[in-house]
Amino acid sequence: MSDKCLKAGMLMVLPLLMIFIPLRGTVVGKEKGSKPAVAPGNPGNVQQPLPSGKAPDYVIGTEDVLDINVWKEPEVSRTVPVRPDGKISLPLLNDVQAAGLTPMQLGTVVTEQLTKFMAQPQVTVIVTTINSRRVYVLGEVNRGGYIPLMPNMTVLQALSSAGGFTQFANQKQIYVLRYEDGKQIRYAFNYKQAVQGKDGTQNIILKPGDTIVVP
Repeated sequence: MSDKCLKAGMLMVLPLLMIFIPLRGTVVGKEKGSKPAVAPGNPGNVQQPLPSGKAPDYVIGTEDVLDINVWKEPEVSRTVPVRPDGKISLPLLNDVQAAGLTPMQLGTVVTEQLTKFMAQPQVTVIVTTINSRRVYVLGEVNRGGYIPLMPNMTVLQALSSAGGFTQFANQKQIYVLRYEDGKQIRYAFNYKQAVQGKDGTQNIILKPGDTIVVP
């Protein structure tokens, strides 16, 4: 092959190399550390992290039983019930408000008050028995009495936990009694309508201390 032909061939190949070489490394998402492409207006192409959720802390109620442990201070440590007035009794401190606080908040309160009597007290509060989160079912049910209140428990769920109705139950005239701000509120509940999905608003979420009455 003559020198002229060789030079002509190289001149033809060189532009092709200049075209293909810049294309290397331009494939999105292939290079290390690159992010996958997202089509404009379609953020669903990329899976977004779920927001970090935190369950609400337990709030102490009346009749709960608490284990108050003061490290290396057995004389002050106690297992105590929360009285109906919402307070607990501890050595040195006498009455301390507990109802309405989380265990961590109560631990902080007890720690602050104990600093008057000892240096750097370390307090741990554990709820050993939960008695405050209850609802009551009375009347024509197979298992009347109190039921532990589960999160988001409804009237239907509570009635199911009570074992259903007796043959004399008036399933259309059930009602829920609730005390709010010192007043008694009555919520009507028609079981037959609720199970048929006719009026879902009747199937309310229960609160601690609610009483379901089945006449």
